[in-house]
Amino acid sequence: QVQLVDSGGGLVQAGGSLRLSCVASRYILADNTVGWFRQAPGKQREGVATIGSAGGTNYVDSVKGRFTISRDNAKNTVYPQMNSLKPEDTAVYYCAACYNVYSGKYNCWGRGTQVTVSS
Repeated sequence: QVQLVDSGGGLVQAGGSLRLSCVASRYILADNTVGWFRQAPGKQREGVATIGSAGGTNYVDSVKGRFTISRDNAKNTVYPQMNSLKPEDTAVYYCAACYNVYSGKYNCWGRGTQVTVSS
């Protein structure tokens, strides 16, 4: 069974930085697309960033220029680096994998890590 462990969240002041991480068990992140999502209180979950098997990345407009997603293949870990954080970035962040190209959905999820940005 695939396990994703996402971590690295915390409380940070606006303008600060955090680096999240997603470690996978029984699954090779380097061979697959990995996504990061977030869900703020009272809001729907939204996609934040993806990194493909070839290393290509995509970001939602609201984080472009501030977030960078990278991968350490030796550690089987994906890292979203979040800089210039804003209060509106406050959310629970989730790592996602096991992307199904037919359904367009991710079937494996981490438990989430809380990011809180104070103004």
